[in-house]
Amino acid sequence: MSNRTSNATMNPPLWLSALVLLGCFTLMQVLFAGWITPKAEAVLMAQGSQSLSSIWVILKDMEQQICFSLLFYCLFLMGYKLWRLLDEEAIYTCDFLADYDKSKPLDIDIALNELESSTFCENPAMLTWINCIRRYKNTRNVQHAASAIAASVDSLAAQLESGNNMIRYIIWAIPSIGFVGTVRGIGQALAQADKALAGDISGMTASLGVAFNSTLVALFISLILMYFMHLLNSRQDSMVLKTQESCERHLLAHLHQ
Repeated sequence: MSNRTSNATMNPPLWLSALVLLGCFTLMQVLFAGWITPKAEAVLMAQGSQSLSSIWVILKDMEQQICFSLLFYCLFLMGYKLWRLLDEEAIYTCDFLADYDKSKPLDIDIALNELESSTFCENPAMLTWINCIRRYKNTRNVQHAASAIAASVDSLAAQLESGNNMIRYIIWAIPSIGFVGTVRGIGQALAQADKALAGDISGMTASLGVAFNSTLVALFISLILMYFMHLLNSRQDSMVLKTQESCERHLLAHLHQ
């Protein structure tokens, strides 16, 4: 378990994100230049127009390369968040004041000082406890403390939601990149309309293949990412609910005297 958490959004550090993004594009460039593009060219030379359904031909274009680069970068972002959620899962159900006897009045100052000096004091779950105890210290009202729990949990949910903005943008951008490939392919096909009228439709067929293949690959990748995004959102919602449940079950029990 991590000794300290950096933020409630659970995003990786900026330097790490930039490094992984560069690594994804570099890896895809090497993969496409050294393997996929040569395979596609060999298939095209051997089979001509009959090769348009080949997986290598479908994957060979620039738009597909960009989409795959963003796919692996997005999977890294979601994987990092899921790792953080699993790594800190025990914290969200923990009774941070388990050493205190619930049948006796809680020493607010000592409990608050203990939580604030903890190595987990920046964890969203413990921050919720700290905010609640601070509210109780100021008001001596359990209902006000419960309201602080609700406000902190809502804030946590909002931070987690905002932390997913980059992932949502990439999932939106990938089909858009596919549509860019579609426009490019149709433009190339129209530019070869004269050859098609003269009887040579091979160039137009290849260009239309670019158009439809880029959209096909982009939509397929988007479907994959949406599934993993659903899993991530489910885990985040579960974490928020566990935080609220832990506060209501354990913390309010210490305050009800």
